[in-house]
Amino acid sequence: CGIMSVNGKKVLHMDRNPYYGGESASITPLEDLYKRFKIPGAPPASMGRGRDWNVDLIPKFLMANGQLVKMLLFTEVTRYLDFKVTEGSFVYKGGKIYKVPSTEAEALASSLMGLFEKRRFRKFLVYVANFDENDPRTFEGVDPKKTSMREVYKKFDLGQDVIDFTGHALALYRTDDYLDQPCCETINRIKLYSESLARYDAGFFMR
Repeated sequence: CGIMSVNGKKVLHMDRNPYYGGESASITPLEDLYKRFKIPGAPPASMGRGRDWNVDLIPKFLMANGQLVKMLLFTEVTRYLDFKVTEGSFVYKGGKIYKVPSTEAEALASSLMGLFEKRRFRKFLVYVANFDENDPRTFEGVDPKKTSMREVYKKFDLGQDVIDFTGHALALYRTDDYLDQPCCETINRIKLYSESLARYDAGFFMR
């Protein structure tokens, strides 16, 4: 709707709810949230003005280099939104918290891996950064539509710990099902994560 409006089209928006967004809406004021979940009574005075609240029904990350952020910038909706920048992902290992490396420089500096593992992971990240599914010259013997992600990890000789944080903290998968699926989507997801962190020299956005 926003893109059509920006391009001079007249848009009629119809919604069964008194707010936009359906199941993924951000509800304001707070009184509407109470109605949405059938909470009896009104919000207590200690919670301040209802208009000061904007509750996301489905909290989400917006990748800084993703299509949604590009659309928000194009429609100038960003003038009415505030974003919290997330500087990266972290993992808990051996009683310590580590930042997950997403660039070649971070890979070499990370204490999450040993020396040889750092070099292998750096080589993997360089491959991901150069990967273009429309340019076979960047494939390096990998078939994006047939080669599984498990095989790609094996190609770069990455250990299980590295595979775990790459799949879950960079590609943002919740399960390991992706390992036996064609690698193209996973590589593009890791690429998007890295590019989003680099885009504004800070990170990706959180609503």
